[in-house]
Amino acid sequence: MERIPILQMGSFLLVTIQVDMYDRLAMTLQEDLTNRITQTHAQGVLIDISALEIVDSFIARVLGNIAKMSQVLDAQTVVVGMQPAVAITLVELGLSLRGIRTALNVKKGMAVLRSSLDKTTNHITATKWRADDDAED
Repeated sequence: MERIPILQMGSFLLVTIQVDMYDRLAMTLQEDLTNRITQTHAQGVLIDISALEIVDSFIARVLGNIAKMSQVLDAQTVVVGMQPAVAITLVELGLSLRGIRTALNVKKGMAVLRSSLDKTTNHITATKWRADDDAED
């Protein structure tokens, strides 16, 4: 069975879809990706769809599910490289990619993930300092 490679880059996972997506492959990617997030404790997932000329309603729904599952597993998801025709089609079909953060390209997507990770780290650190201060009182 065909599989889409999932590469680890530090605390992020990178998925570059270079083949036409069909339903079974999308479901396999969803399962493989959630397993890899758990195995690697990834904090972010970047999915590059720049090679996809078509994203139908099922594939859009799977991408949304991947983003939701990743969030439950404490990882942020960014989809990059959406072609204008794909964006137009999704809007015309009335499909919103709720919960999916998007960026123009891989470089900008990585910046979004890093920024998100920095905000989370700063929030956790600030919360810990407040908890420490409260414990001293």
